[in-house]
Amino acid sequence: MKKVEIFDPAMCCSTGVCGPSVDPDLTRVASAVYSLEQKSFDVTRYNLANDPAAFTDNKEVNQVLHEKGADALPITLLNNEVVKVGNYPTNDELAKWLDVKADELQQKPRVAVPIDFN
Repeated sequence: MKKVEIFDPAMCCSTGVCGPSVDPDLTRVASAVYSLEQKSFDVTRYNLANDPAAFTDNKEVNQVLHEKGADALPITLLNNEVVKVGNYPTNDELAKWLDVKADELQQKPRVAVPIDFN
C-alpha cells in the first residue's frame, strides 16, 4: 500500500483549520486527508509544533529543511520519497499518486459543535 506523509509548518492545531482566518488550502487538504483515511489509505500529517521529532527523525525531511529552511514546508513524501516541497499537494496529485478520483477527496470531516442552551 502506498504511504503519504505531509510535514506541515508549525500550526496552532493538528490540521491548521482553526482560528479567525482559515487558509482555504488547509481546509482542502484536511478534507482530502480525511477522505483518504475513510478509504483506509495510509496518510499522516505531522505538525512541526506538535511533532518536532517526526521532522528530525525523517532523513529526507531533515535534509530538505537543512538545505532550504522552514520555508520549504509543507513537505510531502510518497513512500518515503520527497514529491512536493513548499506547497500542499493538489487533489489531482493525491488522486494520481493513490489511484483514486480527485472528486472522491472532498468529504468533510464531521465536527461536533457544542450547543449552548442558555
